[in-house]
This record gives sequence, C-alpha cells and structure tokens, in this order.
Amino acid sequence: MNIELNERVIELLRTVYDPEIPVNIYELGLIYRIEINDECDWLQVDMTLTAPNCPAADFIVEDVRQKLESIESFKRVDVNLVFEPEWNKDMMSEEAKLELGF
Repeated sequence: MNIELNERVIELLRTVYDPEIPVNIYELGLIYRIEINDECDWLQVDMTLTAPNCPAADFIVEDVRQKLESIESFKRVDVNLVFEPEWNKDMMSEEAKLELGF
C-alpha cells in the first residue's frame, strides 16, 4: 500500500462534514474501509452515515467522491455506502467525542 497516497485520502476525508455535525466524517468513524490497488490508480472507500435516513446523504457521498477524484493518480474512485456494521458513537475518535461532549 502506498502510505503517502493513503494519508492524502485521509487528509481529504477530514475535510468532509455532515452539515448537522461539527466533526468531520473520518473522526466520526463513518469511513469503514480505504483500499488502494497495487497500481495506485483505483480507490475504493466504504463509508456509512450516522443514520440510514440522513437527509444530507447524497451531499456527503458526492462531496467525498469529488474530493477523492481530485487525487490525480486515481483513474477510478468507488465510494460505497454501507450500513453493516451499523454505526454507533463508539466508532468516533476521542477527538470527536470531546468535540461533541461525549
């Protein structure tokens, strides 16, 4: 795995926010998987939402896709919205829990 490329993906994911929550989706624990193929030209991301009926779902997924597609080495970016396992507050980073008062 290309560590620098993986770090760039995470850096961009940290710029995506649910409009209703003042913490980025990475720190919220909404990113379940980041996989870059051996040629470093295909990225797959599995992510979830804090609730399946999130009104900002389309906005958030499209924001993720657009930001990740800005990384020039990727010819293909797949963002998969998954709901297994179901997200819960324990998946948040300590930083996110502090920010949200948990």
